[in-house]
Amino acid sequence: MRDQRPAHLPTAIDAVAQSLPFADGNFDASMSTFSVHQWPDLSAGLAEMRRVTRGVVLILTCDPARLSRSWLAEYAPEMIEVEARRYPAIAAIADGLGGQVEVVPVEIPLQCTDGFSEAYYGRPERLLEPGARRANSAWSFVAPGVEARFTERLSRDLEDGTWDEKYGSLRTQPTFDGSLRLIVGRP
Repeated sequence: MRDQRPAHLPTAIDAVAQSLPFADGNFDASMSTFSVHQWPDLSAGLAEMRRVTRGVVLILTCDPARLSRSWLAEYAPEMIEVEARRYPAIAAIADGLGGQVEVVPVEIPLQCTDGFSEAYYGRPERLLEPGARRANSAWSFVAPGVEARFTERLSRDLEDGTWDEKYGSLRTQPTFDGSLRLIVGRP
């Protein structure tokens, strides 16, 4: 598994996430998007967000228990397994925020332009593009050969109609209720 972050980056992230340089209650609201799975100490990071925020704390993340809802679970199970291990459980985030917590499903629109893998639920050809896969860091953590096997199989199944036979209805499905969740924490 490859980690492509510069060696100095984890130390900087650790320091900021666990000790935000702001006074208690300095912000009306705060938000983290797709980052809690990279925090070395989830509890400390959430406690810091709560400490500096007098109002709502929003966490946009993926629910690891729902990652297998995507067709990618069939085509790249190793990538899904990596993602499921990296993302903290929704309950752990809710516990870390304390107070009143609401978990809101975020449906993904068919033409979503963000680069996470589920954004291409109805446009599988996009994941044949190396840049689209690089936008999702999980691909950098799978064993060598997994990515090549994925692109070979997906290419073949798109060409012969196998993917469309099984998942083709996704091409016109306006939204997808996958793993994306917004966690809303109120004091």
